[in-house]
Amino acid sequence: MKKILVIAPHPDDEVLGCGGTIKKYVKAGDEVFLGIVTKAYAPDWSEKYMEDKLVDIKKSNAVLGFKKTYFLDLPTVKLDTIPRKELNDKIRGLVKEVDPDILFIPHVGDLNHDHRLVFEACLVAARPTGNKIKKILAYETLSEASRGAKQFTPNAYMDITKTLKDKLKAIACYKSELQKYPHPRSLEGITALAKKRGTESGLLAAEAFMVIREILS
Repeated sequence: MKKILVIAPHPDDEVLGCGGTIKKYVKAGDEVFLGIVTKAYAPDWSEKYMEDKLVDIKKSNAVLGFKKTYFLDLPTVKLDTIPRKELNDKIRGLVKEVDPDILFIPHVGDLNHDHRLVFEACLVAARPTGNKIKKILAYETLSEASRGAKQFTPNAYMDITKTLKDKLKAIACYKSELQKYPHPRSLEGITALAKKRGTESGLLAAEAFMVIREILS
């Protein structure tokens, strides 16, 4: 049995980036944990929005089958306003507690600054000493992927042909985030990307990743 930790800068990143993969690990009997780094706050978001978001997270997590979800409760879209050490320590503490074999993190080239900061903090937390992490994979967050110098260039794929429906069911739980087609974060847009990644890898549907580090044995 493997232990997998998924780090999501915001709720729903975990589903967009690797929802089908998560469900596949769970079905195989592995333990998958989720760390949500940020949360909404007043007065920028209403109390109802924040309450509804927690309900959405719980429903989505139930679909995918996470063993446990950790909330780091840092301010969303304001990670650049807190000391870098605080972010590093929060993620380092989570990695130490879960002690995963595999770590999924956001892509360094994502347009969202929170994603880039979380990527860097994850690498600090996953330094190749004091942990048993064998593989670090950066996932693709639809509509955040950069088209610049650090664009998302996958070199690993997971077959999610049998778990794509679970991914779509899980993202549908995030009612405030799901959009109408042709928005990339629509059910049709998410399905289209899965099929595109599938055609790249000879599969019917796939999620794509960039291997950041892998220890072969």
